[in-house]
Amino acid sequence: MSCDGDQHTMQSSDDVLPPPGDIQVLLLTLDSVSLSWSSPQGLIGPQTFRVTWGCDGETSSTRVKDVYHLKISSLRPGEKYQFNMATEGEDGRQSRWVSASLSTVVPPRVLKIDHLEETSFTLHWSKAEGMEKVPQRFFISNCIPGTDPLTAVTDDCHKTFSNLHPGTKYTVSVATVLSNGEQSEPVSTTICTLLPAPDQLTVDSVDTTSAAVSWNQPPGLDHTQHHYQISYRCPGIKPHITTTSSPRITLCDLKPATEYSVTVCTVLENGKQSQLVLTTFTTVPTAPGQLTVDTTSAAVSWNQPPGLDQTQHHYQISYRCPGTEPHYTTTSSPIITLSDLKPATEYSVTVCTVLENGKKSRLVSTTLTTILPAPDQLTVDSVDTTLAAVSWIQPPGLDQTQHHYQISYRCLGTEPHITTTSSHSITLSDLQGGTQYSVTVCTVLENGKQSRLVSTTLTTRSYLMELLSKTGLEDHYENKLTLSTVLEINADTTSDEPLTTMQSLPGAFLKKLIMANLNARSVKCMSTDAEVSFPGTDRFENLKSDSANSNVINPLDLITSLFLCSDGFLQQEMVQKMSMCQFAVPLLLPNCDTEQITLMLWALRDIVKKFRLSSQTDTKAFVEERVVLSDIPMVSFVRLGEIRVSKSQILNKLLSNPQQYHDTFVHHDMECGDIPHRISDGLVEISWYLPCGNRNIDIFTKPVAVANLRGDIRSFEKQFSFLCQTSAAVYIFTDDLKAYLNLLKSKNTKAELFLVVNSQRKSFRVDTLKQMITNCSINDQNVIVKKKKNDAEFVKTLQSSVGDIIENSPDRLTVENMTDIARHSGILVDEDRHDCQSARKMADEITSNIRETVKFKDKQLPLQGQIWKELSQLEKERCRLRKQGDQDIEHCRSSLKEKEEELRKKQYTFYMSDAMKSFILGLSGSGAERSYFLKWMQINLDNLSRQNLSALRDQYKDLCQNSPEKKDDIKDLDKQISDCSLGLEHFLRELGQLYEAACSLPEDSPQRKQMEQLPGLCAQMLLDGFPIELVDGDASNIPLKWISAVLTRLHNLVDSNSKIRVVTVLGDQGTGKSTLLNTMFGVQFAVSSGRCTRGAFMLLIKVNKELKEELKCDFIMVIDTEGLKSPELAQLDDSYEHDNELATLVIGLSDVTIINIAMENNTEMKDILQIVVHAFIRMKEVGKKPVCHFVYQNVSDMSAHDNNMRERKKLLEQLNEMTQVAARMEKKENITKFTDVMEYDPDTSSWYIPGLWHGTPPMAPVNAGYSEAVYDLKKSLMQDLIKCQSNDDMTHFLKWTESLWESVKLDK
Repeated sequence: MSCDGDQHTMQSSDDVLPPPGDIQVLLLTLDSVSLSWSSPQGLIGPQTFRVTWGCDGETSSTRVKDVYHLKISSLRPGEKYQFNMATEGEDGRQSRWVSASLSTVVPPRVLKIDHLEETSFTLHWSKAEGMEKVPQRFFISNCIPGTDPLTAVTDDCHKTFSNLHPGTKYTVSVATVLSNGEQSEPVSTTICTLLPAPDQLTVDSVDTTSAAVSWNQPPGLDHTQHHYQISYRCPGIKPHITTTSSPRITLCDLKPATEYSVTVCTVLENGKQSQLVLTTFTTVPTAPGQLTVDTTSAAVSWNQPPGLDQTQHHYQISYRCPGTEPHYTTTSSPIITLSDLKPATEYSVTVCTVLENGKKSRLVSTTLTTILPAPDQLTVDSVDTTLAAVSWIQPPGLDQTQHHYQISYRCLGTEPHITTTSSHSITLSDLQGGTQYSVTVCTVLENGKQSRLVSTTLTTRSYLMELLSKTGLEDHYENKLTLSTVLEINADTTSDEPLTTMQSLPGAFLKKLIMANLNARSVKCMSTDAEVSFPGTDRFENLKSDSANSNVINPLDLITSLFLCSDGFLQQEMVQKMSMCQFAVPLLLPNCDTEQITLMLWALRDIVKKFRLSSQTDTKAFVEERVVLSDIPMVSFVRLGEIRVSKSQILNKLLSNPQQYHDTFVHHDMECGDIPHRISDGLVEISWYLPCGNRNIDIFTKPVAVANLRGDIRSFEKQFSFLCQTSAAVYIFTDDLKAYLNLLKSKNTKAELFLVVNSQRKSFRVDTLKQMITNCSINDQNVIVKKKKNDAEFVKTLQSSVGDIIENSPDRLTVENMTDIARHSGILVDEDRHDCQSARKMADEITSNIRETVKFKDKQLPLQGQIWKELSQLEKERCRLRKQGDQDIEHCRSSLKEKEEELRKKQYTFYMSDAMKSFILGLSGSGAERSYFLKWMQINLDNLSRQNLSALRDQYKDLCQNSPEKKDDIKDLDKQISDCSLGLEHFLRELGQLYEAACSLPEDSPQRKQMEQLPGLCAQMLLDGFPIELVDGDASNIPLKWISAVLTRLHNLVDSNSKIRVVTVLGDQGTGKSTLLNTMFGVQFAVSSGRCTRGAFMLLIKVNKELKEELKCDFIMVIDTEGLKSPELAQLDDSYEHDNELATLVIGLSDVTIINIAMENNTEMKDILQIVVHAFIRMKEVGKKPVCHFVYQNVSDMSAHDNNMRERKKLLEQLNEMTQVAARMEKKENITKFTDVMEYDPDTSSWYIPGLWHGTPPMAPVNAGYSEAVYDLKKSLMQDLIKCQSNDDMTHFLKWTESLWESVKLDK
């Protein structure tokens, strides 16, 4: 059963009677529905209602009198029905219609489990009654509670789940899916897989007081934390219970000659136990004359001699060890305990009977040997990946006895390592990471005699956890790093302190990467670089020690660890910035602990690339698309065995133009590239070669994806197999032609295989090569031989081979379409998370219905159209009264106010659309699901805009460049582009207009109350780091009631005393203002090749608590604005006014203003400065004197700052002149120079920033000089904010925004 819940009210032609209340569903079956509704508002007494319902064009109708419920029967199963209802008067009048749509989809029934095993079970179910003949499939989801579900679709009524964890609880749900996509509610059940019991419980040895038992580890628990519980008892006593993580144990303190029963069971961390396995044994009886022997004592006994019952007597006992005098003692009892004996020593004992008269019997004798004491309190002191320290306490009684200790340690399936020490501790070395070891220690005398063994177990740290611990990421393995945490302003944001610890490396890498700094992969600890020599020391001594591995990390390990410890949104941002830097990005991410591999589809989802084919060169057209959707061939590079050449370095040369070499892939000769990989083997990276359309520059004329597997394919067959199924070609680098043939012979591959060999190796033999290509069925044309030490010719051969593949290969698979192969191969897909898929479904429900953007906006987003633009104009006219004419002022304003109210009423005749209902539902989800929903909306809308707007943009560009005089045509095209543009901001605008329209209704209106939640949703978006529109760029207005409500809710959501600082950017269009802010703060203002920013957007960045006191604020608000003097607005009559309004507002709001200027356009620069000067003068009026920085873009000369000193002085003179002119216009004669209205120093407030790209896009990386220059500007901004005198909280910012906008509107 499903209910779309899309109830809405439709306007009838004659709206007299009030409509019934919302339709409620009481009961829905396969062929019937019971509906109810409430009485129409304001009507008393019995009423008549007209009810209609229909499906696929068939409509039925009935009239209901005097009741408020109805059962409708004879519906068709699995169909979607529309129900409409209206109040009907006696005279035939009819109210508005109320409607709802329902689907008769019923879930499966009778879920049953059979064949329940340790790692699998089979689930059966029945089709819903009455739906046996309806075409249907079943959507199945299973998961361990708290983890992401695995999903599948089947036509059968059963499903077998395998490769499960033993002893684990699973939740399984099944939903019916019809052929039209309608889906029922799921039905669920929980199943717990069996926990296997220990296998082959065996008694290994039995003594008088001890017994050793062992068992085999149960199958399927290699990667599951577990231990064993052992219980043992003899008849008549309570059981002793103990635990161990080892599959063996020695039971001590047993009674001699006693039968014991022993049970063992497996126990998981959650306490779940397997069934018991049982065995019995009987301890050995004590020898005659000897009861028990300890390390320093022994109890001996004997039978009383016969015939002495009535005779007084006692016994004389003598005992001695070799070389000593005997000890004598007497007792009247036939038992005695001898004490103060030496451990591990043989004693002879004699006993005789002694009468009162002193007469003695003959001697009876025996020998005994005291026990050698075992080490005490065996303890694991510390554990590393390859080392473990254990210690123990010296056994008692051995102070005067020469002895040592024998230590044995082993992991499952290996021979034990045995070593000795005379110390009470030892460090075990050469261990394997992430492995459990059993350790035994015994005391050994000089004669070789050994004590009993004491044992313990230890598990070495995995390489991953060890590395995460060293880099300070261990806590984030479970609690993932988030993008908002990384973007927080903290003490390290502008710190240039040298890195001295491994813990500082992840933060330093992310700091540089978020700013798209090309040197991000080169971060390392300074202490590892230079060795210090002191006088009198041999500086060559340093060469003897290997200090390389203590405080360094391979860049690939650092990148892998960060991806494993980051959430999906931070991963996406990292990939985006790595791609901008032309770094290879993860395609398959390995986890060496769990041995799981993940296809990073979501992480790659946001990369958009542009390229130009050679066929597009003349038209200057280009292709722009998401790389995961690009239908381009992929070629993969792998290695088999050890090789002499650097595969990654060869790939860099393969992808690089000789004039523009770039390290796309990390290789041995890069900073720390020679450090051995600890966790990144098995990583598959991907990069793309994209042509620019210039045959003199392009290596390949068509695009190609290049994948690179790290490590030997023998160890990573799953990744190799995946690449063989998804690539057009796989190039296998190998130097050993004799080995590994089976791996290639057995490989099922869709890719064309190439063999890359090195003839320089001494082991190279032509006949061996021929044999190998014959055995592996490799085409001899697909063998590439490196013949010379020089790489140039070899690289050209590879480029030629890859070029042929690109031109001729029919095998092309988008990254998005690789998911089925990944899942079939046992590879996880990051997008399979439940919250990601749920959010995608919600976003797709909205965007999949968009066929024509203009019609969609008119129908689903009606409130922000012409009515809102007219309202904005009326609002300004009411303030300015430019069209007043001869009318009385008050009458004119009253008339305008009435028109506004009429437009608001007209707005509210549009009820909330289906798309907006779904949008609000998506915004109302949990934190992660809400963020996924917004991201999916952005992605889907961006994809739609890219399809719909490309032709219009080309026409617009052509008109602006070639026919600028055709202003009407340009204006018309601009309107078409505006009408066809559809982004997240349009949905948020609609929210704002829904709220503003509701504010015109009475306070107790249900519709108004319904809208009260909307500002809170938007405030939460701000806190989550999403930009929110402050100024509507299309209507050139601020929806003040909406913005006020959002900021008020924001004030309530954060600490009520939270302070903010504001940074804004102004400048002409296309100068990279959004890119500047995105690089500086790591934020995500929209940047694309389409329309530039319209209006103004605000975004919040949190300040870390350690820096709050210094910055005197809790948040920094960053405001991005549309370009001043934009060509599209230049065609409008009020464009200058629009620019003035915008500049006045954002400068008025800001503590620091960045004026962004392109050096190549001097005329427009002066126009913009004139606008800016007017705005600063107005701020002077209200006592605000913001800090200003001038940023000159695309200046690459390192001496620009010195060379432009004269220019800066000239600029200041021009600014002073502009200030004087503007001051006269503003009637502020006391203002005579620019520095009267703002804080500006030509030397410290002027910044020269190089161009963004280093080389020719699309293969050009970000210019390192650009990132560094932006970083220097950021440091200066932070200092400005520290010095800032304002102390504004959210409410003050809100009031100041309202006041400023009112001032702007009043300005004539």
